[in-house]
Amino acid sequence: MEQGNHTHVPEFILLGLSEEAELQPLLFGLFLSMYLVTFTGNLLIILAIATDSHLHTPMYFFLSNLSFADICFTSTTVPKMLMNIQMQTKVITYEDCIAQMHFFLLFGALDNFLLTVMAYDRFVAICHPLHYMVIMNPRFCGLLLLTSWVLSLLHSVLNALMVLRLSFCTELEISHFFCELNQVIQLGCSDTFLTDLVMYLTTGFLGVVPFTGILLSYMKIVSSILKVSSAGGKYKAFSTCGSHLSVVSLFYGTGLGVYLCSAAIENSRATAITSVMYTVATPMLNPFIYSLRNKDIKQALRKLFS
Repeated sequence: MEQGNHTHVPEFILLGLSEEAELQPLLFGLFLSMYLVTFTGNLLIILAIATDSHLHTPMYFFLSNLSFADICFTSTTVPKMLMNIQMQTKVITYEDCIAQMHFFLLFGALDNFLLTVMAYDRFVAICHPLHYMVIMNPRFCGLLLLTSWVLSLLHSVLNALMVLRLSFCTELEISHFFCELNQVIQLGCSDTFLTDLVMYLTTGFLGVVPFTGILLSYMKIVSSILKVSSAGGKYKAFSTCGSHLSVVSLFYGTGLGVYLCSAAIENSRATAITSVMYTVATPMLNPFIYSLRNKDIKQALRKLFS
């Protein structure tokens, strides 16, 4: 390729987690195992909810959609990484890179919004139990899901369009195992101010607004639980949102950890390694959290296997 700027480039180079040849079989086996566990675990949650009529409630409706989003979220990055290791190549085409980035942002944002909607669902169930089925009716649940999809799509499309307007140089190496938005923007040769601005604004919106919604919901939930006189009543009320709180803590905890790591460490490879936590580990652990802490899911899974 000639020196200079190019609006369209044929391919990017994904440097991955390690360039050491002896580690590649280990990475392949590790990520293949994690991906299969993630896919199977979340698929079982979806099937268990779909086949058990007792779980056809708003809470499990959103949980099945969260499991679907987790499968898609992991599938945008891990299969390509496994294919590159198997074929001993680091190349990803320009089109595939933009598509991967778009779907990664889409399903990552959808995860975020679904966790917020699920927090609101728990708030209504605990603070307004007598009006729960009236408020969380099928039409309203569908509207909440549609809104989550639309906002996620706007986020991913807007950032993808901003990247498409960039010109790129001949230095096209990405120090990551997938096309991460910030890494791709840093490769741009043209002015990236507007693209950076849109990225920070949309990321800030995704970080602040949903988290604030979750925080407010749980403040109301805790306040309502404290008014319950019996210890058994408090435990029963809190146990209904224990799994969701664990998933929220894992989701935002790993995301914050990666952000702080990238801010404190200049090494992009170290940031890529820490990002495995929220891109692969979190979607893998979610089914275990919900199945181990939820009696209804356990019973539905037993019925599914029997």
